[in-house]
Amino acid sequence: MKMAKNGMCFSMLLFLLCFISGIGSTVQLVQGEKTWCIAKPSTDEATLLGNLNYACSQVDCSVLQRGKPCFNPDNLISHASLAMNLYYQSRGRNAWNCNFKNSALVVLTDPSYGGCVFA
Repeated sequence: MKMAKNGMCFSMLLFLLCFISGIGSTVQLVQGEKTWCIAKPSTDEATLLGNLNYACSQVDCSVLQRGKPCFNPDNLISHASLAMNLYYQSRGRNAWNCNFKNSALVVLTDPSYGGCVFA
């Protein structure tokens, strides 16, 4: 009984050590796992606009034009997220391609909606 209790304490200590040492580090994704890049919801409008302009200067953002599948919802965070993701996907889905001065997140859930497919 004492041995089982010590083993459990060691396991908990090891778990906590792994958890604490992981704080602030980059999440390691399984190779081949599909990921997307979106804007952080807390990002201010000036940063979103800068991200949108930069990403669209590097990749084709024509899907954001009026009448195209990703125009709606017609708001800055949606457009910036799509542009940032297009950039991220085109550059090989590396974590550093989804930083945008710490205003973006890599997500595991597909943000596609309706006819708008995030690449």
